[in-house]
Amino acid sequence: MKYFIQIYSNPSSRQAWESFSADEQAAGYDYYQRISDELAASGELIADEALADVSLAKHVTRTADGVTVGDGPFAETKELLAGFYLVDCESEARAIEIAGRFPEAEYGLIEVRPVLEMSGGSDL
Repeated sequence: MKYFIQIYSNPSSRQAWESFSADEQAAGYDYYQRISDELAASGELIADEALADVSLAKHVTRTADGVTVGDGPFAETKELLAGFYLVDCESEARAIEIAGRFPEAEYGLIEVRPVLEMSGGSDL
């Protein structure tokens, strides 16, 4: 079963990250890379990506007059999507186990959601 593991950030987690030295941040990136490598080796990893800063986001609205684009994220919230893992694993328990390894779990900023299979056999 496929699961989408969403990793969020908020002001507290951003402040903690920004307080790290360059070496500590490099070690943090290495930690995520090791998880990615492990999941790739086990065949569970489908995709993983970090997202650019939310200040670079665009929101798109379509009306009868056409499409308009605005700066910044659509949702006004403190928690913003920072990255994700798309995994294919044996159970929800395994997806939760994976999600619990991310440091953001300490802040309650991880969401695990099953991916619904769409008609035609495609999961995405």
